[in-house]
Amino acid sequence: MNLLLSHLQKELEGELQIDDLYKTLYATDASVYRKIPLAVAFPRSKDDIKKLITFATEHKIGLIPRTAGTSLAGQCVGDGIVVDVSRYFTEIIQLDQDKKQVTVQPGVIRDELNLYLKPFGLFFGPNTSTSNRCMIGGMVGNNSSGTTSIQYGVTRDKIVSLKTILSDGSEAEFKARTTSEISEIEQLNSLEAFIYKNITKELVNNDISNEIIKEFPKPSIHRRNTGYAVDELLKSKICGGEKPTLNLGELLCGSEGTLAFTTEITLQLDDLPPKLSAMIVTHYHTLEDCLMDVVPVMGHSLQLCEMMDKVILDCTKNNRSQLANRFFVEGDPAALLMLQVSADDEKALDTEVNKLMATIESSGLSYASPVLFGENINKAIELRKAGLGLLGNIVGDMKAVACIEDTAVAVEDLKDFIGEFTQIMKGYGQSAVYYAHAGAGELHLRPILNLKKSPDVALFRQITTDVAKLTKKYKGSFSGEHGDGIVRAEFLPLMIGEKNYELLKRIKSYFDPHNIFNPGKIVDAYPMDESFRYEIDRVEPEIKTLMDFSDSEGILKAAEKCNGSGDCRKTHVMNGAMCPSYHVTKNEKDTTRGRANALREFLTNPNKANAFDSKELKEVFDLCLSCKACASECPSNVDVATLKAEFLYQYQESNGYPIRGKLFAYNTRLNELGSAVPGLTNAVYKSKFLGGILKKVSGVAQERQLPKVYSFNFNKYLQSANKQKNRNYKKVVLYIDEFTKFLDIEVGRDAIDLLVGLGYEVELFYAESGRTFLSKGFLKQAKKLAEKNSEKLFDFASRGWPVLGLEPSAILSFRDEYKRLSKNREVSESVANNSLLIEEFLAREIQEGRLDASMFTEDSADVKIHNHCHQKALSNQKVTFDILNLPKNYKVTIIPSGCCGMAGSFGYEEEHYETSMKVGGLKLFPAINNSAPDTIIAANGTSCRHQIFDGTKRIAQHPVSILAKALK
Repeated sequence: MNLLLSHLQKELEGELQIDDLYKTLYATDASVYRKIPLAVAFPRSKDDIKKLITFATEHKIGLIPRTAGTSLAGQCVGDGIVVDVSRYFTEIIQLDQDKKQVTVQPGVIRDELNLYLKPFGLFFGPNTSTSNRCMIGGMVGNNSSGTTSIQYGVTRDKIVSLKTILSDGSEAEFKARTTSEISEIEQLNSLEAFIYKNITKELVNNDISNEIIKEFPKPSIHRRNTGYAVDELLKSKICGGEKPTLNLGELLCGSEGTLAFTTEITLQLDDLPPKLSAMIVTHYHTLEDCLMDVVPVMGHSLQLCEMMDKVILDCTKNNRSQLANRFFVEGDPAALLMLQVSADDEKALDTEVNKLMATIESSGLSYASPVLFGENINKAIELRKAGLGLLGNIVGDMKAVACIEDTAVAVEDLKDFIGEFTQIMKGYGQSAVYYAHAGAGELHLRPILNLKKSPDVALFRQITTDVAKLTKKYKGSFSGEHGDGIVRAEFLPLMIGEKNYELLKRIKSYFDPHNIFNPGKIVDAYPMDESFRYEIDRVEPEIKTLMDFSDSEGILKAAEKCNGSGDCRKTHVMNGAMCPSYHVTKNEKDTTRGRANALREFLTNPNKANAFDSKELKEVFDLCLSCKACASECPSNVDVATLKAEFLYQYQESNGYPIRGKLFAYNTRLNELGSAVPGLTNAVYKSKFLGGILKKVSGVAQERQLPKVYSFNFNKYLQSANKQKNRNYKKVVLYIDEFTKFLDIEVGRDAIDLLVGLGYEVELFYAESGRTFLSKGFLKQAKKLAEKNSEKLFDFASRGWPVLGLEPSAILSFRDEYKRLSKNREVSESVANNSLLIEEFLAREIQEGRLDASMFTEDSADVKIHNHCHQKALSNQKVTFDILNLPKNYKVTIIPSGCCGMAGSFGYEEEHYETSMKVGGLKLFPAINNSAPDTIIAANGTSCRHQIFDGTKRIAQHPVSILAKALK
């Protein structure tokens, strides 16, 4: 087969990957399933897709369509060729403002489409929790809906037309067609004609239509993804209904790519929602009280009605990026409802809020009901959106498993359904997570199971079967918005009856007689309790690490925390900094998910004695900039930077430590030597000839300027500064790290001036943090430094002297990696709690009233801030914003940038230079280039300042330098 695939590879305009790494990356999606594909294709054109269809037909293999791969039911896994259209089919083709319609390719991201539409006053309504990375093709495949469906409907409601390639390679457009138009098509000798003939013949049969009406979910449930949407087609006049046209695009929507391959999608749009909104968040002591309020509040015109339970709310307590979004949570609710109303003016909004509050108060069931406005609504919605991913934070093998998490019932049945569901779960001694689009009657109910163990795998089937029967009892939909996939397709005969299931099989055969489109989904389904990510009852691999991963029960389980939700696939257009290399490459291997999946796979199924000794892992970690954004932005807190450090150490223990790696790792020693003769060292660095040779030998990009080294006596400078100032405040320890000591001496000097000028008693602490060792996987050396430094740092903590750092990557290593490198947990926690960015300390002093604007200049200045990635991940940006606002006439803004792209040594390395500059060019460089020449650029990272200069020729200053100059 590999030989055949190699021939196919040469025929495609796009790419076909047949190596183990890509097959591993695409073996899973966001579900519990794993199937190793034969290959992964990235088609560039319709001709490529036709060639793939021909190949699949000839060799009787499946084609699995895929966009972002965020499906929860296993739609995107299979053992054929995965066809990823997210790389090249990403064009917004046409906008028709008059008709309020847009035509897109399937790889267009939902939120990015709405950014494009916003200036025209339009938007695409269906809004999934994955909207910042999910793609329109996937939304069509699943008939996605999300929070707004009670107001704007589901994806099927928005389908105008679908341009497709059929299983014989012919092209067909499915759109609303009259009876006469369909008759004309049926005269043709084509697969399209054959499809129309047979489907209309089936649905005009009264016995068949009556069986559909009898067995399919209640029509009032607008979230219905039960098999193929033949019940929707019955509304057409040709099938006995009242609609004048028949649109088979509605059938393809929700078909999970099993009927045809869609290449263009035309959508009906809506006018933008009213400008003003308010959200009332009702809090409940019991789940039952919460559910009882759903029907009465749905009597109002709500934009959304969402429920979250205590389990998910508790998950947000430990997630760095979501902690701030919990601001509205009062007490410890068992559940809450998020109820949003909108209006065009404040008076009308007040009226809507008052009417809704009256209903809430009349029930008397909620104990708190705060009202949110503006940006606070977005924060609450972000908290809710993160919910499914946050469930991955459960430590260990017990997980909230997606199997029965997509049931939809009529709203009036919701309370009774939940009551019976709870009894089923109690019968199994199970707890479950309650997470719901309550206003739509859809529930995300997840049992907590260990699918590595056969007893829980048996429960997986048993619970799913019982809940399927319960859903059928209420004539609900077993799949509301996430699709049948592998996990639910097996239950379709139960849900819709054997006769209707046979109808679905016939429909599949009309479209796809050779079963090449996503086989094993919807009909002739794969077993729902096989092909899991993990071998059942396996003996867990024993993997020894130098760093301590006990908080995740080992490094393998740290990788297994990734549940595939794909938050790391959002692009630079969205907020956040996660996976900067992916922003440039759009390659799955450069995502947190890709790296975690690869590590999980190769640690679980190693082909060498050292499981880390893998060229595939080396490739997957190569473009990781260790920015640590994943540690806070990934809902499961998968910290790839730390995983990479351990990998590099383990890999290099088997393969040796490269010369360049040693040069960067021991850079501090080299700088120390160079600082003995700084003039000579800098002359060599600056020399085009000698510096060029040095760069070539060390593998540094010729375009980079080597940083100058200095020799400076900070102790002497501090003594001189102390003579000029009175000390009024507390004692602090200023950490002179390896970068400040030899490279950024002006920053250290300014910090002394600032602290002493503000009246603090300053003691200096010199130490190498170990950051260069950590970044290059020299963990033994980093551990030695951590243990040595921790003794002195613990002494400072014991005395109550806060340790203030200037370089984020250095000081924050005391809060982060030192915990994994130190033996004594008490010492490491104490050191971590006492180690602060200097901005954090000064911001705290402002809050406590010890610093104010009177101490600083009244001159005016514009300041733009770019903060270090480690600060964004492990601290917050507001502290820098707050301290630079001390001068009352400074106008300060934070550049909404991700990673600068330098990332320590990464951007200096010749093979990474281009990627580094592209990362910087996404947001940071344009923001600086578009600012006025006299705008002050603030950047607290030494790498960031060098990158800014190389990318824009602007000199950036550390925030303490800016403040020191602003002192009165």
